Amino acid sequence: MRHARGYRRLNRTHEHRKALFANMAGSLIEHEQIKTTLPKAKELKSIIEKLITLGKRGDLHARRQARSRLKEDQYVAKLFEVLGPRYKERNGGYVRVLKAGFRYGDMAPMAIIEFVDRDVSAKGSADKARVAAEEDAAAS
Repeated sequence: MRHARGYRRLNRTHEHRKALFANMAGSLIEHEQIKTTLPKAKELKSIIEKLITLGKRGDLHARRQARSRLKEDQYVAKLFEVLGPRYKERNGGYVRVLKAGFRYGDMAPMAIIEFVDRDVSAKGSADKARVAAEEDAAAS
């Protein structure tokens, strides 16, 4: 029986798991869609839903709680300035997990996790801007 087994451990220590989900939540907030393994996506779903709820609250304490979970201030800013107002009228169900086949190397089940009303242009836009800035700096 698996009573009181609240989460997946994913063969990682507590510290490793905490860092993993902080990085994955930041990537999801930045790109609004990421591809990962199915168990990680299912665990990330509950974490990101709680962060969006903090973004909807929008007060200082919620901002500090989100900052303690996320690695960078840019993720917190997007959470409170873009995602919180976007889902203000929605009562939960901010992300979806779509199955995406199996990974070639080890046949691990893969999934795509994305925001429900995502901005399609957000995926990879920060990476493209960074590459363009590096090319401009190299050309100068």
